[in-house]
Amino acid sequence: MVDLLLGLQWGDEGKGKIVDVLTKNYDIIARFQGGPNAGHTLEFDGIKHVLHTIPSGIFHKNAINVVGNGVVIDPVIFKKELDNLKKFDLDIVAKLLISRKAHLILPTHRLLDAASEASKGKAKIGSTLKGIGPTYMDKTGRNGMRVGDLEFDTWKTKYRNLADKHEAMIGFYNVDIQYDLNELEAEFYEGVEELKKLTFIDSEEYIFAAMADGKKILAEGAQGSLLDIDFGTYPYVTSSNTTAAGACTGLGVAPNKIGRVLGIFKAYTTRVGSGPFPTELFDEDGETMGRVGNEFGATTGRPRRCGWLDLVALKYAVQVNGVTELMMMKGDVLSGFKTLKVCTAYNYKGQEIEHLPYNIEAEYVTPIYKEMKGWDKDLTKLKSEDEFPETLNEYIAFLESALNVPIKIVSVGPDRTQTIHR
Repeated sequence: MVDLLLGLQWGDEGKGKIVDVLTKNYDIIARFQGGPNAGHTLEFDGIKHVLHTIPSGIFHKNAINVVGNGVVIDPVIFKKELDNLKKFDLDIVAKLLISRKAHLILPTHRLLDAASEASKGKAKIGSTLKGIGPTYMDKTGRNGMRVGDLEFDTWKTKYRNLADKHEAMIGFYNVDIQYDLNELEAEFYEGVEELKKLTFIDSEEYIFAAMADGKKILAEGAQGSLLDIDFGTYPYVTSSNTTAAGACTGLGVAPNKIGRVLGIFKAYTTRVGSGPFPTELFDEDGETMGRVGNEFGATTGRPRRCGWLDLVALKYAVQVNGVTELMMMKGDVLSGFKTLKVCTAYNYKGQEIEHLPYNIEAEYVTPIYKEMKGWDKDLTKLKSEDEFPETLNEYIAFLESALNVPIKIVSVGPDRTQTIHR
């Protein structure tokens, strides 16, 4: 069986930390979708690590890490990640396997991303400009380059044809994008050579054989459920399926082989970039959440928008993913708030509803809140559930009752040791 670990909000829930905490229980960590727009932050031994493409189990000696077919890889960013890992004495070649069916992000994909976003003006969707969207467009348009292509002598011809096509498309947008393609390509070719030093695998066959051998596998998602291309707040979404179904297509795992579905959420809500956000705060409470929670994108550095926990959206994500257990992150950030609010329903076009509607733009949706008592206690030094303040226990119990799923882990700080199992 394959267990899944997913973000249930708009990303940035803390998946990297939890994968790192759980890896000791698994033989294989497999990333199943997304690209280097992901930023998975891990903190231990006083060092902060940010991974973008490489699975979060890479720091554990006994775990094999697989980059699955649903992932898109930028060789330039991938090389930088590998360079950053060199000082940690990890056997990367033995521990990191790459699916031949994973698609490659070309330099011209990034340029297309920038041209497309610039052409939208005020209607821009808040792209990370990493070339993710154009790469997935080429994938579904059956034009893409894949990792397996690098094993054939014809790969540079394939690259040239696709890059030339992209340059013609950039002209179509009629925006002023300054670039030196020769410089970008030199960096790209260098990244490709580094990538080729790793082991390429037929990942679906590898995963199938590992399951048959009784190996324990954890599938790791990127971004969050509300950024899913089908079920997220479209068009302000990413270009892949971030929900549980994405693990099946992104690794070749059959639905009946999925075991536990671990859903991660923050004790409040954040969002990076554009798009609707019903519980967003523009007051001192929102500013405090951002400051105390250090809410800046791990990949982009962009400040995250902050708001109260949206239980309507969270329940929707739990249902779509079939979540079997929950993990609440950043409970420590809410310490000091006298009153906490939880959105339990929406006023949607004059009607009270408890499900996520088609459109959650502010002109249609007003959040309806339940108020709860906060806690003053500093949670960052706590070692067990027995030390929780009573109002935190009440907050957790209320969420478990509303979602009908147990909260098994409560994170009280960024370090791997600041993780309380319930």
